[in-house]
Amino acid sequence: MSRQKLRIIPLGGLGEIGKNMMAIEFANDIIIIDAGLMFPEEDMLGVDLVIPDISYLLERREKLRGIIITHGHEDHIGALPYILPQLNLPVYGTKLTQGLISIKLKEHRWEKKATLRTIQPGVKFSLGNFKIEPFSVCHSIPDSLGFSIDTPIGTVIHSGDFKIDYTPVDGKPTELAKLAQLGTQGVLLLLADSTYAELPGYTPSETVVGEALGRIIAEAPGRVIITTFSSLISRIQQVIDAAAKHNRQVFVIGRSMRDTVHMASELGYLKAPPDVLRRFEEIHRFPYDKVVLLTTGSQGEPTSALVRIANRDNSQVRIIPGDTVIMSATPVPGNEALVNRTIDNLFRQGAHVIYEKLAQVHVHGHGSQEELKLLLNLVKPKFFAPIHGEYRHLSLHARLAKSLGIPETNIFVLENGNILELDREKGKIVGRLPAGNVYVDGLVMGDLASVILRDRKLLSRDGIVVVIVAIDKKDKARIVGRPDIVSRGFVDMKEGETILEQGRDLVKAALDRSGGRPLEWSFINAKVKDTLSKFFYEQTRRRPMILTTAVEV
Repeated sequence: MSRQKLRIIPLGGLGEIGKNMMAIEFANDIIIIDAGLMFPEEDMLGVDLVIPDISYLLERREKLRGIIITHGHEDHIGALPYILPQLNLPVYGTKLTQGLISIKLKEHRWEKKATLRTIQPGVKFSLGNFKIEPFSVCHSIPDSLGFSIDTPIGTVIHSGDFKIDYTPVDGKPTELAKLAQLGTQGVLLLLADSTYAELPGYTPSETVVGEALGRIIAEAPGRVIITTFSSLISRIQQVIDAAAKHNRQVFVIGRSMRDTVHMASELGYLKAPPDVLRRFEEIHRFPYDKVVLLTTGSQGEPTSALVRIANRDNSQVRIIPGDTVIMSATPVPGNEALVNRTIDNLFRQGAHVIYEKLAQVHVHGHGSQEELKLLLNLVKPKFFAPIHGEYRHLSLHARLAKSLGIPETNIFVLENGNILELDREKGKIVGRLPAGNVYVDGLVMGDLASVILRDRKLLSRDGIVVVIVAIDKKDKARIVGRPDIVSRGFVDMKEGETILEQGRDLVKAALDRSGGRPLEWSFINAKVKDTLSKFFYEQTRRRPMILTTAVEV
């Protein structure tokens, strides 16, 4: 058995922020750590979500033993509703994590079909060849875990998302003593979070945010509207605590925020004094200076409650001059423009908006350089592979490891799809498998063909031209009249009329030269596209999408 090699295969989360998923394989067993989603980038037009490509796992179903989840953020659980119907595996996570997964699966009507198994720190369980012991780590959500995974050739430690906060909101710091104990026993491989490997020093404690929120709520003359991720349970708890301290009532708006608050309260992860959390229908009973609204929309999502308020499109809440809006989150890369537009619209309506550049109303949940060094020094791994982050974050984390004495030959900067093989003595990247993006686009999920995205980019940039050609029903070699050309997003109607008129003449002339043979659709389509694409580019330096329709009259 020990001659077998351990395979580490990242399927998402490396070279990018989000979409975290890692496969660990030994002999006939594979376990999966996390199954997250990523928000689409600006050039992914019309795409709602991006999830990992699991084709490698689908080809090896008989080896799969389960999915273990580090914590309940979208970038670690968001792909589960899409992949569980394909893999149908048990999912292991803490009580709060399973609560958040249940909300996701309920939206997709898969909750009753899924097998969710609750785990807790310090309680070991086995999946095939792997003996797994979860340990607590501090992050921006309670019940976050790292994993110590005993394999037949040595111990692998997966840090999950972590920081070292000595005053966490939920009272559960990262288990440094456990990590030190594992380090003395010998660790083959450390897989560690790299998201903030660029930042020197230490990440501030979450309590800093609580103090800032308390000050702002105390000084606000009117209503306070606070937006954050619905899964940031620790932040929501701090909002409730600050509101209670300053004699305000908390009202929750936004479906995902309501669902999460309800679930976390039922499970005991959110604790509110009596009568602080109120139903929205009661809001008219309280003066403005006694109200805190908690809402979604920190990323400028078009359908979220805050964005609809900012756009005067929310029937329940309108901005009143004197409102204070707190953006208690950092924009996810790619969402900056949406967030800035939301902030501008709120300012226009007379709100006082406070965001990260103005006050410390958000701290991130990931360790900075000194915390990453501390983890490496405690664990003392033989091999090291940085995970979770853009490629520069992984490279900088690798450099930190090298500065602490880990040999460069034992450090592996991986990308999605790389296959890292390890034995007790050495490791090597032995190949690469397809690990691209799977796009969720409305009700469609799959490898959205690059040609579709290319067409969408083309449409958004250069517009569309539709050419309607009428063919004589009796004499199929003759067209009737001049073709009609309709355009959208290509040229201005007044200025473009001349270009379109010339285009009609060119198409007619090209089709009249068919030599008397019947005009088949394939010939018409090719001739029209060839003629017009050259002409339009010469006239406008643009290449609109050209669609041809042939009708018999």
